[in-house]
Amino acid sequence: MNESRIQRVVGIDAGGTRTRARLAEAATGRTLGEGTGGPGNALSVPADALVRHLSEALRGAVPPGGGGAVGAVVAGFAGGGPGGGKERAEAALVAALAEVGAGRARIEVHGDAEVAFAAGPGTPADGLVLIAGTGAAGARVADRRMVRAVDGDGWLLGDAGSGFWLGREALRAVLRALDGRGPATALTGPVEELCGGLAKERVVGFAYAAHPVRLAELSPLVVAAADAGDAVAGELLDRAADELAATVRALGPRPGEPLVVTGGLLAPGGPLLARLSARVRASGLVPSSVPDGLAGAVSLARLLV
Repeated sequence: MNESRIQRVVGIDAGGTRTRARLAEAATGRTLGEGTGGPGNALSVPADALVRHLSEALRGAVPPGGGGAVGAVVAGFAGGGPGGGKERAEAALVAALAEVGAGRARIEVHGDAEVAFAAGPGTPADGLVLIAGTGAAGARVADRRMVRAVDGDGWLLGDAGSGFWLGREALRAVLRALDGRGPATALTGPVEELCGGLAKERVVGFAYAAHPVRLAELSPLVVAAADAGDAVAGELLDRAADELAATVRALGPRPGEPLVVTGGLLAPGGPLLARLSARVRASGLVPSSVPDGLAGAVSLARLLV
């Protein structure tokens, strides 16, 4: 088949850490190219940087003079939902598409929860989605658009059960162990190495030295300690799963409806996936775990052509 005659679509997953773009055949979904760029949070990334990161990802996915027309582009942005940075995301996407020569495509901008949900089996239209990575949020989706959100309130006010939450609770557990308010924990060793010592001042200084979200980097230490049998770390993972299950319950789940989960803690093989699955079983839910929202963005783009 003449590749230049194949109609193509682009899906984009623009997250807080990186932006990914995928060029696909519209009729079959076959991947034709992929690219990666810098962070794509529509609220926190400056406008010029947002255009640059989108362009980087698109150039990797769409070859120069690559032939077949791009008929539709769907992008899911962290911070790009209703009432958030949707307008900023749309403006940046239009500019980036023009830079790579795909400016005539039909475009749609979604929040990251919507493209993550669409990555579920069969591109579901209605149901629940739960994201637990650096932050944590749940949403109800109807007709492929978010109609209700729970949590996602950021490190200061929410994101319960997230990587940040686990990192903060790990430091709190170590501090409590140091001053006798809590039990000893194997977390003290890796925290001592990370902080350059176990004096309380060093641990507290590490916690306040940079943006609090950096504490999410400690979550793998909790997982490793729990896997090694540390009771305190295991309890933290249980509590994180309890918080995420509470987020799902707040969405009013209906038995048997789709529940798509993703993020570093809930993606396939994620450390909280089994715990969450056990907790939502009583609500008649079986989570479908997906790596991210990129496949969902492609699926939504294919629906537009």
